Amino acid sequence: MPVAPLGERAAILHMREVDKTFSGQVVALRRMSLQVNEGDFISLLGPSGCGKSTALRLIAGLMPPTLGRIEWEAGAGADDIGVVFQEPTLMPWATVEKNVFLPFRLRGQRFPAVRDRIHEVLALVGLEKFAKSYPRELSGGMKMRVSIARAIATNPRLILMDEPFAALDEITRQKLNDDLLALKASTGATVIFVTHSVFESVFLSDRILVMAARPGRVISEIEVTAPYPRGLEWRTSPRYGEVARQTSDALNGALHPVGGLVA
Repeated sequence: MPVAPLGERAAILHMREVDKTFSGQVVALRRMSLQVNEGDFISLLGPSGCGKSTALRLIAGLMPPTLGRIEWEAGAGADDIGVVFQEPTLMPWATVEKNVFLPFRLRGQRFPAVRDRIHEVLALVGLEKFAKSYPRELSGGMKMRVSIARAIATNPRLILMDEPFAALDEITRQKLNDDLLALKASTGATVIFVTHSVFESVFLSDRILVMAARPGRVISEIEVTAPYPRGLEWRTSPRYGEVARQTSDALNGALHPVGGLVA
């Protein structure tokens, strides 16, 4: 599904000067602002504890901001989101197809009415032959594919992914990166992807938002203008290395700000 070029995309979400403070007065986010546009693939990149996952939970509506606003444009909203967590969070007693059925069940729909759609998304993630399998019979990468299938099953406008591949080996991770971009191309969904990996962010994203150490907020944005689809040619190109170095420099600035503070 074609996506408009960067700079020509309509906004679907704004975070405006958002603060999040937890009990004990831990300030996770301060003045966090960002704009999400239709068709973006955004990576949130930053030090551990900088509030990347907190930002995702706020966007998902799983918690309210302490200050500031999260605004959706017309035709979009927090009920039009798919979420993929760092762990697959599958129900061990349910088959693969019944795990993917969960968001439909929460909407009050019956399994026979959506069976075809469930099998369609399982085919998209390469698991059409495992519909009747149980999570214990799957590898870690396959479990994550089930989680992704569940997130995209209802055709959400926005997909939030919280370090979904962090626990996987490098070969599996690269394969799932490739598959994720193929899914993104086929669905046209907007993705916000949390990662600690500079290389993963440069491979996947067209916008990389680097966040300051706690309290978290966006301090740098890097546009990755390499065309999609991307594969080995992009991973091994000189331009990929240049963007990775630029991103690493921005991340290092977040880790070691001049004077000890990020303005």
